Amino acid sequence: MGGRPCGYATRNFGSGFLFGLGLIAFLDEMVFHQLLAWHHFYDKSTSAVGLFSDGLFHAFSWFATVASLFLLADLRRRDSFWMKRWVSGLLIGVGFFQLYDGIIHHKLLRIHQIRYGVEILPYDLIWNVTALFILIGGVLLFIHTQRQKKLVSEGG
Repeated sequence: MGGRPCGYATRNFGSGFLFGLGLIAFLDEMVFHQLLAWHHFYDKSTSAVGLFSDGLFHAFSWFATVASLFLLADLRRRDSFWMKRWVSGLLIGVGFFQLYDGIIHHKLLRIHQIRYGVEILPYDLIWNVTALFILIGGVLLFIHTQRQKKLVSEGG
């Protein structure tokens, strides 16, 4: 821990969360949308609309990442960066986004699937179970940092 990280616990978490959202959105867009070309962010229209939606999605990933890095720079300037709390936010951001994408985008809204022309169940299971494990890891780390914060605030 730096100088006063517990006083900036929320900002450490928020920066990590935004970075996690930006990171996983960037990786998703680069790997599944561009390199593998398995789908677009929005597949219910023309290819041009799909490419446009990918561009907006990519912009979101960069805005989230840049915002998180500005928060991180501010934490470092204040000597208040708390790595464990930041990583808990990162893991929760990654897990939340991936689970949201897998359940809301893929299943409820059906704006795209992970892949087309294949048996989708194995892909859905791997996608959502991985997201759940990442999310649980982030929550467990967050709980650990909450205990540390409580000990520090009680003077123990």
